Amino acid sequence: MRATLLSYVVPGWGAGEVWLAGGLVVGIEHPVPGREGEESDHELARRLRAWFAGARDDFADVELDLEWCTPFERQLVDALRGVQAGETVSYGELAALAGRPRAARAAGTLCASNRFAIVVPCHRVVAANGIGGYGSLGVAYKRRLLALEKR
Repeated sequence: MRATLLSYVVPGWGAGEVWLAGGLVVGIEHPVPGREGEESDHELARRLRAWFAGARDDFADVELDLEWCTPFERQLVDALRGVQAGETVSYGELAALAGRPRAARAAGTLCASNRFAIVVPCHRVVAANGIGGYGSLGVAYKRRLLALEKR
């Protein structure tokens, strides 16, 4: 099935991307400065713009393509989507919420390969001894997301 690309532009953050196929979200990328894209008026693009502007939204109704996930990865996704805005959990706590308290590495692996920025809020997962990383976007981006949610 062919995916459709939607862009959303957030002042002060840059442009992000949403990929849809067959009525499901197959990917969401954070807005970054310098990315090009034609602004979409799709509902999810509007909601993401509003979220980055400070609106509260848990995106619980957004249907994701999780066919690639193992059953445990689905449990991790569900547990992570249940972490409230402004709160954080460690990788071990996320694994425990998903039913496997000794699977912190698996939780970290899921977060590192997360295809669904903001909707599966991996920025809310921190290391046991500090904030942890945030891939190519870096820790400063993660701190900015967490600060946005604490407003």
